[in-house]
Amino acid sequence: MTEIKDSNNTTQEPAVQHRIKSFVVRAGRMTEGQIRAIETLGPRFMVNVEDLQPLDLDAIFGRSAPVVVEIGFGMGVSFVQMAKDNPDCNYLGIEVHPPGVGSCLKLIDENQLTNVRIIQHDAFDVITKCLKPESVDILQIFFPDPWPKKRHVKRRLINDEFVQLVKPLFKHGGQFRMATDWEDYANQMLDVMTRAEGYTNTSLDGTFIPRPEYRPVTKFESRGQRLGHGVWDLVFKRD
Repeated sequence: MTEIKDSNNTTQEPAVQHRIKSFVVRAGRMTEGQIRAIETLGPRFMVNVEDLQPLDLDAIFGRSAPVVVEIGFGMGVSFVQMAKDNPDCNYLGIEVHPPGVGSCLKLIDENQLTNVRIIQHDAFDVITKCLKPESVDILQIFFPDPWPKKRHVKRRLINDEFVQLVKPLFKHGGQFRMATDWEDYANQMLDVMTRAEGYTNTSLDGTFIPRPEYRPVTKFESRGQRLGHGVWDLVFKRD
């Protein structure tokens, strides 16, 4: 599930516009293994961004390599698999839910990966204050919260404002990868990205792409396929 929100207004700053929160931090129960992973592996793989300063990604990863950022990696299964399959890339995951962070850390350790780092923080802050312009080769948002109720549609992450907000982060030619299993949201994503300046659809027919090999099939997607649910993938390139 995708994690992103904006800073709330305060009475001292009435001119700051209140931003809609597109995720809810759920009080999921953590296992002892997840807690232990955060305590023991966190210092090695987690990036502290509490000071909200621009990040030196080469220093964080200890090398210069293409950077893949994923917002909302859930429990980290597909995220870690992609990092394992692409050792020549640096993978930076952003997730606020502690159980997901703990689970992802365990997977990183089990697979003995060195090309993954995790930020447990509000993604809006990371995007606007911590990631430097033209520092990202690929941005991934897979299966964000669809907010299916009509009154909640405004909370959906992929909207006109968001896609322009992240645009400066891309290197020219960088890819914005998205996927959803909600057809209504898929069409919204396509509409938003098609009219967004500075992006070009990589689909040959200007719609969705066939299921890409780079995105592992999760157990939830497999279950959805058995039930006849569709999945829609989009990849837009930064001009």
